[in-house]
Amino acid sequence: MLSNLQKYEILLASNSPRRRELLAGLDIEYSVTALPEVDESYPATLSGEEIPLYISQEKAAAYRNQMKENTLLITADTIVWLDGRVYGKPHDLDDAKAMLRALSGKTHTVITGVTLTSMQKQVSFAVSTEVDFAPLADDEIDYYVDRYRPLDKAGAYGVQEWIGYIGVTGLHGSYYNVMGLPIQRLYTELKKF
Repeated sequence: MLSNLQKYEILLASNSPRRRELLAGLDIEYSVTALPEVDESYPATLSGEEIPLYISQEKAAAYRNQMKENTLLITADTIVWLDGRVYGKPHDLDDAKAMLRALSGKTHTVITGVTLTSMQKQVSFAVSTEVDFAPLADDEIDYYVDRYRPLDKAGAYGVQEWIGYIGVTGLHGSYYNVMGLPIQRLYTELKKF
């Protein structure tokens, strides 16, 4: 499958072990490169899916001068969106607990922006998934944050971890998007690239 990609050296620019695991599921050869320090700030005028799209494009721009003629670079960024507010990666454990209290008992949107870049073209897309959270008790939030330390996760949680088991009552859209990479949509875009 994806024989159209054989001409490329595929490079996933991500520090996320979850993104690496998901891309490996497509049975394609790729290499991983750690992200350099990329400024993940964005213009205040952006909202919703515009934010992770912008950041995934900024991550791609940080690699542009290191790309070879046959490089296909994959970059991504995930946010949690609730009531017009972005929940990115928490700054510390207290921030993580505050984020989970805000998400408790509500439906939020997980949005991942993905950018595919070669020397010839660039394609970006965003995927959104609605996630329903049960009300979470403070001791459940404390247990999760103290034990799992989700400081590298948008919205301060991993759906594939303990908090997802006990807190997620439903979702509409891609489960893998909530993990950090909308793998079915990525497959579809790679087929066309």
